[in-house]
Amino acid sequence: MSMIWVAWFTILLAFLFTFTNGFQDASSIAATFISSRSATPRQGIIFVAAMDFIGALFGGSAVAFTISGLLALDTHAHLVPVLLAGVLAALTWNLLTWWMGLPSSSTHGLIGGLVGAGLAAGGVHGVHWGITGFLEPPHEITGLAKIIVFLAVSVLLGFMAGYLMRKTTRILLRNAKRSVNRDIVRLNWLAAAVMAFTNGANDSQKQLGIIALVLLAAGLSPSLDIPLWARLGCAFLLGAGTLSGGWRIMATLGRKIFSIDPIHSFDSQVSSGSVLAVSTLAGAPVSSSHIISTSVIGVGAAENIRKVQWSVGRDIVLVMIVTIPSTIVLAFGISLVLMPLTGSIS
Repeated sequence: MSMIWVAWFTILLAFLFTFTNGFQDASSIAATFISSRSATPRQGIIFVAAMDFIGALFGGSAVAFTISGLLALDTHAHLVPVLLAGVLAALTWNLLTWWMGLPSSSTHGLIGGLVGAGLAAGGVHGVHWGITGFLEPPHEITGLAKIIVFLAVSVLLGFMAGYLMRKTTRILLRNAKRSVNRDIVRLNWLAAAVMAFTNGANDSQKQLGIIALVLLAAGLSPSLDIPLWARLGCAFLLGAGTLSGGWRIMATLGRKIFSIDPIHSFDSQVSSGSVLAVSTLAGAPVSSSHIISTSVIGVGAAENIRKVQWSVGRDIVLVMIVTIPSTIVLAFGISLVLMPLTGSIS
């Protein structure tokens, strides 16, 4: 078996991971949109899937290049099994948390998978930690340090933005008539469109970065470029994943945290969409599902802190904390199995 076949198998798994990413992260977007009765389940899912597709197709490449620079290993053929182990670990974690109905993060899973595989292949020198670049002039945040900082800050910003947005709209609409709900429902469609577009742009680029790196390492591409067929494939599969499997997660975000009305959906989508858009422009691979989750909790806390089911929020935070360490260990173990099998591949 040649390394070319291993490379194509890795790309196939990256596409499959994109599909699971659709029902893990993208389905979180439709949760408040549908649960607030701004759209029917069929309308909401189809609309979000379509905007995810468009976002993945036209959302740029900054995040992809951040992901491709996470490993500090030479881009030769032996890098391909490392990427295979990382993607396989992330895919396994995605399926496990989806089955449990928890809004885990595909991003956290992929980052942990790559770090674990990099450690198995090159030790501590196999990962671009980014610590040296931060401590030395010009004090740039790069590598894993950049990713971790943005992951943590974006989640906090999601909560704060949701809280402030709900307080602001409550003041602005304190004397509004009940009929204003019709206008809010219309605005929810616009907010959902922006949110789904930015989600598609950020989420798809993580897999595109892996695919571009596989093609370069296997000698199938002369440079770290993203081919159109890869972008089209990720866009299609992200949308298809949204259509097929996000119902378990929608139940957690849309009904179990607190009862959501159209204005709550609007507040959550505007706040989380803003955080996600800024992160994408900065080239930071963040977790859409966690930003949305914390924005929903923030909106609920601003509405009535006693009505928020904090136990659900606690479970979500727990999954956030354990995902990266779990996938590091999982990818490290998978790498130990794959290395003897691929060591003699030419």
